[in-house]
Formats: sequence, C-alpha cells, structure tokens
Amino acid sequence: MYEFKKLYTIDFSNVKYYMEVHPILQRALDFPEYYGGSLDALWDCLTDMVGRPIHIEIIGLEVIERKFSDYAKKLVDTFKEFKHYDNDKYSHEIQIEIVSGKSRVSLR
Repeated sequence: MYEFKKLYTIDFSNVKYYMEVHPILQRALDFPEYYGGSLDALWDCLTDMVGRPIHIEIIGLEVIERKFSDYAKKLVDTFKEFKHYDNDKYSHEIQIEIVSGKSRVSLR
C-alpha cells in the first residue's frame, strides 16, 4: 500500500465499462485491497497519501468523458479538490496532469 513513487499514471485509454474505472484507479495509485471503489473511497485513499510530493498523470480521460460524462466530471472534481486539500496546505506537493495526445494540462 502506498509505495510512494515519483509518478503515478492512471490510464483510462481502454476503458469500455463503468465498472473498470475504480480497479484502474486502485492499481495505478497502489491503493489497498480493501479500497471501496467509490469517489468517497478515492478521496479517503488520496488524502492518506499527502505528506510527500505526489505527481499523478491521467491518460485517456477523454474516453471516460465520452462514455460516462457525469462521472468523469465528478472524478476530475475529486482530483481538483485533492489538489487543494486542507486549504492548499499541500498544493505545492500535489501535481495532477491530464494528458491528451501531446498536451498536458495541470489541474488547478
């Protein structure tokens, strides 16, 4: 659990079904086996990671935006909220980028 890495890569490029989203998050972010597979569980596990620099890149977000647009928005909102966790106390340590083709956009 939480083997701190320099870079965590979440790749949604091949997602076909909604039920694939959280297992991908669990593996990519090295969440524990008991990860609940919900946005609340995502929040709980993300906030357990603070205290060290965290760089997360999200690839293939456009795939889940196309297939599950409302859920994709909630997912991005969760990551944005994490970026500003505890009144921006850790914002200098948390970097989250959405990668699409050759472009990278940092969440603010």
